[in-house]
Parts: sequence; structure tokens; C-alpha cells
Amino acid sequence: MAKVLPDLPLDKVFDYLIPAHLAAEVRVGTMVRVPLHGRRVGGWVVGLATEASTDRPLHPLAKVTGWGPPADVVALARWAAWRWAGRPAKLLATASPPRAVRALPAAGPAELPAAPGRLGPGVTVVRVPPAGDVLPFALDVAARGDALVLAPSVSAAAHLADRLRRDGYRVALVPEQWGVAAAGGCVAVGARAAAWAPRPALGAVLVVDEGAEAYQEERAPTWNARDVAVERARRAGVPCVLTSPAPSLEALGYGRLVVPSRTEERAGWPIIEVVDRRREPPGAGLYSSRLVALARAATPDARLLCVLNRRGRARLLACTACREVVRCEACGAAVEGVDGGLRCRRCATERPPVCLACGATRLATLRVGVTRAREELELLANLAVAEVSADSAAGPPPAGVPILVGTEAVLHRAAGAGAVAFLDFDQELLAPRYRAAEAALALLTRAARLVGGRGAGGRIMVQTRLPGHEVLDAAVHADPSRLAVVEAARRAALRFPPETAVAVVSGQAAPAFAAAVPTERGVEVLGPNNDRWLVRAADHRTLCDALAATPRPPGRLRLEVDPLRM
Repeated sequence: MAKVLPDLPLDKVFDYLIPAHLAAEVRVGTMVRVPLHGRRVGGWVVGLATEASTDRPLHPLAKVTGWGPPADVVALARWAAWRWAGRPAKLLATASPPRAVRALPAAGPAELPAAPGRLGPGVTVVRVPPAGDVLPFALDVAARGDALVLAPSVSAAAHLADRLRRDGYRVALVPEQWGVAAAGGCVAVGARAAAWAPRPALGAVLVVDEGAEAYQEERAPTWNARDVAVERARRAGVPCVLTSPAPSLEALGYGRLVVPSRTEERAGWPIIEVVDRRREPPGAGLYSSRLVALARAATPDARLLCVLNRRGRARLLACTACREVVRCEACGAAVEGVDGGLRCRRCATERPPVCLACGATRLATLRVGVTRAREELELLANLAVAEVSADSAAGPPPAGVPILVGTEAVLHRAAGAGAVAFLDFDQELLAPRYRAAEAALALLTRAARLVGGRGAGGRIMVQTRLPGHEVLDAAVHADPSRLAVVEAARRAALRFPPETAVAVVSGQAAPAFAAAVPTERGVEVLGPNNDRWLVRAADHRTLCDALAATPRPPGRLRLEVDPLRM
């Protein structure tokens, strides 16, 4: 008999007889179609048994669709369903081939080059500077057999796969080449979904840019490919390597940190110039004299990229007397004006509308816009300026334009640059998210890759009213640990992850669910805040056990474990 989990919004497993003519094709993970309540539905075989769990007559399997996730991935999906409070069927759907695979191709060669021996057991976190190359680490894991390599984007995965092929390795780019990966004898390379790629004999795991937000699924269950890959390597007992120019606090908690020499790390970062705008009155404009000079020197071959993020960021307030940005005294984030006072959007601390630096009460709003920024810069530089954002036309930016202005999308769509300027970086530093500092440093590392290291002559200019912020201090000194120390202490004081484990509960059924969450073992239920509840515990085991033990009431319910934005 086959135990089948239907591809439906339920977690119940049903028993089906295996017809003799299908017996050779049925194994744990096989994708099948079965009769259920008068219709045929798809599903996965999640177990085999000789005795049924019911006294009712059993129906036979209707059809074998093809190969599905192997047994180890099925078990991993069960764990992930607990870890991110979701349904296993959604995770198995991600782990399945995009098209039916009825037969696997021949496996790759059994003999591979000997492993260099630089990979130790467990998890190794490697700090690779922005201009550094991750190919040596990919070659290390590839030499260990059925390796798994994750990249933060489809294009980055394809580029790394091409480089591995040129070095003589057989590569399966998943999910398109899911069957090749399932056959084995190759390196499986892909983006987020590749964390579930089939590996007959997993040899090692590499996650490039482990802290990239692209690794986290925004739909529930909100699983993270880095964490799935780490757990998969742990279960297989193989090395796992996490690389990043600025490792996240979550990654630093996984294993030992390996850093390059100071000379190598400094060479891998460009020169970063910080323009202090504290002495300029609020509303003085976006462009300092130093940035205008940089813009006038731009050419089509050495483009200037100007980054100005507005979407999803807080509106900043500045003191008209001392010109300091108004910040929260508890967590350092930006504050907003509400009901005659100030309120922090990150930690909800409230206070009267008073500047903490000088005690003045007159505050001005700083507001910016990408379109207006493009118009002003075109007049100041007397050069053509193009706008690039998520709403503009897809594809590469217009050719022959020396200056591009846009949201952070410009950093992903431009192939390179002579310089990158952040017009108002305080929007990033003070964003109302507990990961704002890490996200801001990630923007700087993305820009650093476009302009290259110090030897390439590129430059990053940052306009800010917070020149002493720890993010800028870390970037200017090419030392991300300067931020990690401060950020870890701040998260610990505020009880934000990874100091604690949290889940956000929202939706129509959220009030009933939040009221039913067991609060033993230190589980806290906070809220509501904007119709959302926060469930917090000391660790993920306690949190996930509490969520799993809570019955789900009828109605729409969304659970976000490890939310990116909170």
C-alpha cells in the first residue's frame, strides 16, 4: 500500500493499493493521481506500508505521474512544515519537477577530481569581499560529488553554472534540469527553489550571499533556502559553506567564521565617500556640491548610478534647529508624527515631538521622489539622465546614457558602473524594520560589486545626516564585523531575532488563533498591532511546537515565521 498526501489544503494522508502494473514505479516521493471524494487529484507517495490504517475498502492508485522528490527531501519537507508552520504539500510542490519526469537520464561519471580538503565538517561561514570570487568555493564543493550550490538569483545561478561547466564539471541547472539532478553525478545549481533539488548522494552544500532576501519565500510557509540547505547538510553529515560580504547574524550563529586578510578584504571594497549633510537645512535639495561634480564627470563608459529608495520606507523628520534626523531613543529607527507626538514604526515607542539632540520642538519633513530627482540632476549636470525603477520598462537600462537614477532596481539591472551615489541613505539606515542595518549594508555591497574593488578605480558616494552610523563605519573600513557587534547587542536588547524566534499572525482568523496559542515555556503573544499579532519564544523549537499545537480556526490565516519585515 502507498500512503499518499494529496496536493490539497489539508495534511491528511490516505492509503491506496498499488496495482501490480505500477509497483515498479512507486517509491517514496513518486507523484501520483488518486481518486478522492469522487474526483482525481494529484499527490505524493510519502510512505509505503503492508497494513492499512483504516478498515474501509481501499482504492487503487489511478496513475503514476512521474518521479518526485526523493525520500530524504520528503522527510525534509515534513521538518520544514513544522519549522515554518505550513503545509507539507506546498513544500513538496516546490521540490517537484516543473514538468512530469517519467524516466531519468544516465548518471554522470562516478570519478571526480579529488576534493582539495579545505572544507571542514559542519557549517563554515566565509566572508568574501564584494569584489571577491566565489568560484573557488563552488569548485571545492563540486569536487565532492553530488554537490548543491545556491545563488540568490536565476541569472547569478546560470552564470555560476556556466563557469563550473567551463572547468569540466557536469552541471544541472534546476529546476529546468531536475531530471539530470535526480540522476546524480553532477553539481545542482539554482536559486531559492534549488534548496529542494534531488541529490542521490549529497556531497557538500554552498550558499552564495546567504543573507540575500531573495532566499526567503514571501508566501506562507515563509521558508528560507539558506536554513533549508543548512538542515539538509546536517542531516546528510556533509560540509556546508555560507558565503557573504557581510554575513547575517543568523549565519554567524550556525558555525565558525572565516575571514580574509585585512589586505585582501580592503582591496575587495571600493573607496566609499561619506557626504555629511547635517549642516544643510532640511529641504536644501538632494544634491551636494560633491555629488554634482561627480555627476558632471560621468560618461556612458563610466556611468553614475544614483539610488533613491522611497517605496516602503519611512518619511524622515529633521530638527529645524540643529538639523539632526529625529530618531527613536530605544532602537534608533526613524519616527513618525502621530496624534501630536512621535511614534517609532519599528518598536512602537512613543514620545512628545522633541528633538533628543537639542530639545527643540520644530520638526520638518524630508520627502523625496525618483522622478523629481532625475529632472533636477539633468539640469545640474547638463547630461542625459534616465530613470530606472521596478515600474520602468524591463530589460537593461538605455544604452549611451551616462547617468541613471532610480530605486535599488538600478543596482540589479545595470551591468556595471564607474560610480554609485546614494542620494538619501538615511531612508535605508532608519527604515522601520528590525533588519534595516543589514539591508542597508547589503545595498552597499551590491553597489560595491558594480564598481569593483579599490584597484578598479570605482567609487561609492553616500549622502547622509548620520555619518557616524555603524553601517557606514563598517563599509568605510571594509570590516562588516563592526556592524555585527553593534547589531547583535541591539537585537538582544530589543529581543529581536536571532536573539528570539518570532512569528507574525494575521488574517481573518488571527484573533482566534492568537487567543489559542499556548503560553507555556515562555511563549509570548503580543498585539494586536495593525491587526497583526506577534508570537515570540526563546528559540525555534519552542515557537514551532507552540504553533503546531494550536488548532487552526476557520477563515483566512497567515503565519510568517522569521518575517523579513517586522
